[in-house]
Amino acid sequence: MTTRSPDREALIASPRRASIDSGNDSGGESYGRYSFDYADDDVDVIRPPDDMVRTIPGKLSIWTLLVVIMELCERFAHYGGSLMFTIYLQKILHQNKPQAIALNRGTQFMSYGTTILGAVIADQWLGKFKTILVFASLYFIGFVLLAISSTDYSVDRGYGLAGFGISVFLFIGFGTGGIKANVSSFMAEQIPLGYKATKVPGVYEDSKLTIERGFRYFYWSINLGAFFGQLICPQVAKLHSYAMAFTVPAIVFFVGIVVFIAGSKRYIKTKPQGTVLTKVWCCMRYARNSRKEGRSHWLEGALGARNVEWNDEFVIGLQRSLRACKIFLFYPVYMAVCGSMGDNFINQGLTMKRPDWLSVDQLNAVNCLVLVIAIPVFDNFVFPLLRRCGLRMGPIVRITTGYSIVVCAFIYVTVLQKVIYSTGPYYDFTGPDVPVGATNDISVWYQIVPYAAIAVAEIFASVTALELAYSQAPTELRSVLTAVYLSTICGGSLIGMVLALWGGDPQVLYVFAGETVVLGVLTVVFYFSFHHYDSIVAKQEQFKS
Repeated sequence: MTTRSPDREALIASPRRASIDSGNDSGGESYGRYSFDYADDDVDVIRPPDDMVRTIPGKLSIWTLLVVIMELCERFAHYGGSLMFTIYLQKILHQNKPQAIALNRGTQFMSYGTTILGAVIADQWLGKFKTILVFASLYFIGFVLLAISSTDYSVDRGYGLAGFGISVFLFIGFGTGGIKANVSSFMAEQIPLGYKATKVPGVYEDSKLTIERGFRYFYWSINLGAFFGQLICPQVAKLHSYAMAFTVPAIVFFVGIVVFIAGSKRYIKTKPQGTVLTKVWCCMRYARNSRKEGRSHWLEGALGARNVEWNDEFVIGLQRSLRACKIFLFYPVYMAVCGSMGDNFINQGLTMKRPDWLSVDQLNAVNCLVLVIAIPVFDNFVFPLLRRCGLRMGPIVRITTGYSIVVCAFIYVTVLQKVIYSTGPYYDFTGPDVPVGATNDISVWYQIVPYAAIAVAEIFASVTALELAYSQAPTELRSVLTAVYLSTICGGSLIGMVLALWGGDPQVLYVFAGETVVLGVLTVVFYFSFHHYDSIVAKQEQFKS
């Protein structure tokens, strides 16, 4: 901690609020007085110090890591459990391929369609910490019910499908939505904003970089949990039973809840702000009614308003949030395409030669393993090297890069599916004598390439979206904007449910080809529609510094 001098007192990070003034920028945003929140003595100053040469990300606190560990356990349960749905529905509950795909996408639709509800409950009534605990309890109960409904006793008496629907669509679905809407922003809130001196003169820890690191490792924990869940749960189902396999996620997630509660007295907790959506509506209506010529954005009509429940900071944050929502409009197609890993990829693998010890759904673990390895590599080597070279990638460039990688991966998947249908002995599996479980003479290991490629794409597209949802929203709207982003997974699942009608052989080839073309076109449209936002975000960060 550096020594505080009187002339720097106005810049000292403390529980007080520090405000700075700025005029209008050339990027189209108008700034009034903008305020920041800080906690205790975790940072030194909120503006760049005069002797600053460069900045680095800071270390994550133990309390931040407790949230990350809880997310790891939740994702173990989610991915370990949901990965088995496609085969479980076909093998145990006797659903055909299109039905299994539709039900699997339906579970994702429900899980991420309830995120807005979780965000509203957190922001208006309970706060993030209590909301996460309440929905985590529902989630845990759901997995217990799923394990019970998958026992031989339940399935033999016809309760299996009903039990699956109740446990997954109600308890696990609502539980996932409530947790996911709040947990990433709650993690980021444990990182105090500002600059902190290091032992090296001129080098400071920058909270913006620390938050970026936090989101990367948050996403890393998601995939570490998913990796072990996808590796362990299918093997338990293969060697023992689905009842035991669904019990494992319940146990692991219970441990995660206990870990999360352990930090309850030390977390930075933002109190519920009340009816934030009503506040948004009133602010937007006021801005519409107060529009004037010469304004660069229609929301600027709400700047400087008196005797209202919002301030200029909220208006500027709302303007950035709406811009982020425009970016998120392109995500449902991306989510629909990547969602194929949980069903269409598995069905593709079931038609390929594989070792007896391998359950084809376990190849999803390749995706998670690549992310577990790649995220620290990008965080410690790739991104710092780019920054040193003056090539810091803006969010739009990162997202475009992610989309482009997925397009390349699906060109490969489409060609692979064509090769499968061109290989004997069963070709496109439409002949009269095709047995159940038939495979063609082509190795399942060819699937490793798209699983790995999509993992790298997620570092650019998915992690960046989480960062935008946090950084572009005012404090009161962070859960809501995160929920809006996560609801794009819901939109992708809805697209997937429709495409499930053509999920069987040989129509799935045309589904892969169509998804490739559509995402390729949207990637080009996305970049040329939003590439100028990178300069706006860069100016915003300079201003906030």
